[in-house]
Amino acid sequence: MSSYASTSRSNTVAPTAYRNNQQNTATRTHNVKDDYERWYTEPVYNNRMALALQSGIDTEVAWALDRLLRLSINEAIILRSMPGVIDGLFILPEWYILEGHRKFNIEGALFAPPRALEAKRRNAIEAISVLRNAALLDADCQELVNQPHTIPLIVNSLRYLNSSREENTEFLLHAMELMNTIAVHFTPQTLTTIAINIIHPLQKIASESSNRPSIIAAFKVLTILLAEPLNSHLFHPQSPALTASLRYLPLITDKKLVDACLNFLYIHLSQHAMAQFFLLHPDMPSILRIMVNILIHEQVEETKTKDITGDVRVVSSLGLIETRDHDLTEAELQTLLPMPEPQRCFEWMKTMFVAKSDGELTQVDFWNLYKDVFGAQGDPYPGPLGASEVIKNVNAVFHEAQAMVLSDPVQRFIIRGVDRRKDTLAADKLKCQWDRGKCFVPSFGSLGELFEHLLWHVNSIDAPESDCTWSTCPKGTLPRVALRGHVLTHLSSKYTPERHPSQSDTVTISAKATENDPTQSPLKRAPPPPRSTTISYPSPVIDPPMTSLTALLCIRILFRTAFVSTEEAPRVDEDHFGFPGVVEDVQQADERPRMSGEALIQEKEGQKRGRQAFVSVRALMEKVLIRDEALMNWVAEMVDAGISGSMLDS
Repeated sequence: MSSYASTSRSNTVAPTAYRNNQQNTATRTHNVKDDYERWYTEPVYNNRMALALQSGIDTEVAWALDRLLRLSINEAIILRSMPGVIDGLFILPEWYILEGHRKFNIEGALFAPPRALEAKRRNAIEAISVLRNAALLDADCQELVNQPHTIPLIVNSLRYLNSSREENTEFLLHAMELMNTIAVHFTPQTLTTIAINIIHPLQKIASESSNRPSIIAAFKVLTILLAEPLNSHLFHPQSPALTASLRYLPLITDKKLVDACLNFLYIHLSQHAMAQFFLLHPDMPSILRIMVNILIHEQVEETKTKDITGDVRVVSSLGLIETRDHDLTEAELQTLLPMPEPQRCFEWMKTMFVAKSDGELTQVDFWNLYKDVFGAQGDPYPGPLGASEVIKNVNAVFHEAQAMVLSDPVQRFIIRGVDRRKDTLAADKLKCQWDRGKCFVPSFGSLGELFEHLLWHVNSIDAPESDCTWSTCPKGTLPRVALRGHVLTHLSSKYTPERHPSQSDTVTISAKATENDPTQSPLKRAPPPPRSTTISYPSPVIDPPMTSLTALLCIRILFRTAFVSTEEAPRVDEDHFGFPGVVEDVQQADERPRMSGEALIQEKEGQKRGRQAFVSVRALMEKVLIRDEALMNWVAEMVDAGISGSMLDS
């Protein structure tokens, strides 16, 4: 062996066509993906994959199915590109449907089936699984639709295989999923033919099977078949599938199962006759409540806050009154008198006046105010300034003010830019304002006590006549007897009760309010906006999922069936798209038979039960929030109909 090796290394071999071909093959880039072998995936009739499937040899069939199953799962191959493969995949499933299942469905069998038979059954299941996976690709799906074996395979599997047997469950599941995938490509006539043959087996699986994937698949196929208008005659108000869908509907957390049930229920209720019968169903109120709960369960919401605090201001609870122009108090006068001039004049101006751009006083009035205060004061206080000096000092205190002469029809000497200071005082209705508000006695507890106190003031007057000195009362001299009656006009006509210790001394009013007297009747006072008020409310974040939308459509159909008669429902024409649940032939609309007798009584009874059911779920439906305005208007309309009692009697 070693000599052969050494000889082969030392000898020179002349190049040949065969060696050149070998060298070119060695430099070629190979596809090294999993499950890719060019020699059994070539698009030729004699590729090994097709030959293995049609050979009938168990090991060869198992080898081909193993690779096809992995290739179809990864979508790494298109079966129509390999002639003969699809035909070979139908061989074992057809054998199992027509013959093989009888060898397993033996009641009371004591022994397990032979291993070879079990392997053949497993190969049949894998073959239909490959077909199901291939249907997910558009190219293979169209090929399977045109394949003459496809429809017989689906129909016969559902008709002949016992769905209650566990060994048939997986096979039937793949058959239903294959039908669910390719059904959209069939013509209406084909779907009608299929539906007539498999509607009852599908309803049996949906109502009796304990396998969840099989139940979902059965509902999906039923929905597709019954959605075809030509199959409307296959609906029945007591359908086993309808009963099953209502039974599974409370499983809200199982979204796939609930979605399949809701889609089937929507197709069922889209038939107006079925919707009318459903209103008479004993479980209708409970189903309506469950569908509303589905809407609430699946809605995603957030809590939003909004500040609605308005602009406010506070005033004294005793009431605000504008009194006379400010006069020097005794304390202010004693402070000003000893000051030297002109400092005393400056401080007097700051106490008596305020800067005001549009204010004005005559120079005579200004001088008289100063003279009346300081002109009558003698020693030891400084004497007053002259009139011209006082007028000149105005600009020293108020820089914007100035003395001027107006050439009106009557010449006037004024000081513009200043105004008298005003005193704003709290007027307590039970506080004595005698002696121009200087009475030192505190507020009284009642009007009677205040009146007795005023009589004491009047009786203390020695003169037979006197002026009324209540606050700013301008009443002239009156006899003392008449003065006793006059003071009653200054007492409030209403009793002001004593405030609780916890009650505030201020009243909150709107910033835009013009009144300043809160002592008036609260019924006449504009209410203030709330203080520091923030409202919180839920708001939907995203649009509802498809399950919720389907549930809302079912609720809407029941609502329209219960509250709107068929005659009032919108019809399909050039201006209307119609309404779900009202299916009719436009050309024969006028020939539609009118209900009478027992049918009319049942319709009225169903409408009554439907309205009562919507009234019972009104409070629950108020919690439903949908971001889409049109759909939310649907919910609002149904809530309003539940509130209105007149709707129940219409």
